[in-house]
Amino acid sequence: PEEDCSLVCRGERGSPCGGVGRLSIYKVEEQLPGHRKRNVHYRGCFKLLKSIIGTFPVYSFQPNLTTQSCIETCTDKELPLAVFKKPHCFCTWTSSLFSLNQQSDNQQCVGNHTIASALTASTEPDHYQVYHTPVLSRCKERMFLPQRSSSLVALSSFPGAGNTWVRHLIELVTGYYTGSFYFDGTLYNRFKGEKDYWKSGRSICVKTHESGQKEIEMFDSAILLIRNPYRSLMAEFNRKCAGHLGHATDAQWKWPEFVSSYAPWWASHAVSWLKFGRRLLVVHYEELQRDLLPQLRLITAFLNVTMTEERFLCAESNQDGHFKRSGAQRPSFDPFTPDMRQMIDSHIHAVDQALQSRNFSGLPQDYLPR
Repeated sequence: PEEDCSLVCRGERGSPCGGVGRLSIYKVEEQLPGHRKRNVHYRGCFKLLKSIIGTFPVYSFQPNLTTQSCIETCTDKELPLAVFKKPHCFCTWTSSLFSLNQQSDNQQCVGNHTIASALTASTEPDHYQVYHTPVLSRCKERMFLPQRSSSLVALSSFPGAGNTWVRHLIELVTGYYTGSFYFDGTLYNRFKGEKDYWKSGRSICVKTHESGQKEIEMFDSAILLIRNPYRSLMAEFNRKCAGHLGHATDAQWKWPEFVSSYAPWWASHAVSWLKFGRRLLVVHYEELQRDLLPQLRLITAFLNVTMTEERFLCAESNQDGHFKRSGAQRPSFDPFTPDMRQMIDSHIHAVDQALQSRNFSGLPQDYLPR
């Protein structure tokens, strides 16, 4: 009976995930041509030279071209990008030509971007609409390192600093699993390296929130992820109250003890890694948000991984994943008292000085003032 499968999916609320001694079973049927709509994303409008367009591996002239028909053509040819202006459809590989900073105004590509509909107007000369086909989903495949590494790399952060999100980006951009110093069952479905022994050497890097000298010196190198403490404290408090993606209610924001305990830890965590870490790359959460691809290039270079352009674009297109808490449900009042702000600001100055003393650039200027 359907009522026996009443457990709610953790990753998709509102859907059933079996029950006690019960499994939900689904039949997956291959979709017919013309019905493949999954994993298709609009990339944007790009101005391209005809000489470049002529080098693309597949060309199709379709008098009745639609968005859907061009995407289907390129999907069948197993190419990740559909590039078209009616009635011309091109298929090609990913490249720096289609970086987000190369986009033109969408007004230059007048048309209907709904996958199931035909283009209703011709695009401007030399401007083309670009879609990711489902073929791009292959870049989401990942595996353990083919050879065990003798060097352990930490992905270290204070709780609430975006460690889970950065793991998602690193896995997308390198193709390798990340590990964890702990085991979080709620993350295992997303991160298959979560269950692996953290010292196995099979993961590209290992998540940790530890900040003791002994724990730090277990690692040969580390990516130190730092986030504005005001944001980190709120994110960790939300996680404690409502899980990785939930929000604390207004009534739960009785947190002076939490702030008095966790704010010094935010500072001591960064200072300890700066003091005892052997080889460090400092990544600021805010800079990763603002300038994703250059920051990812720094991370992959630090991890000694050669990254393909396809994986770069995949990370750029899927950067949010399912790991960023919506900002829509913040408390209706300012949870930080003047005394809290004075204490947190003093910790910001301490971390800023510690960074500069080890010849790193200081904290982003927007940490102070708020």
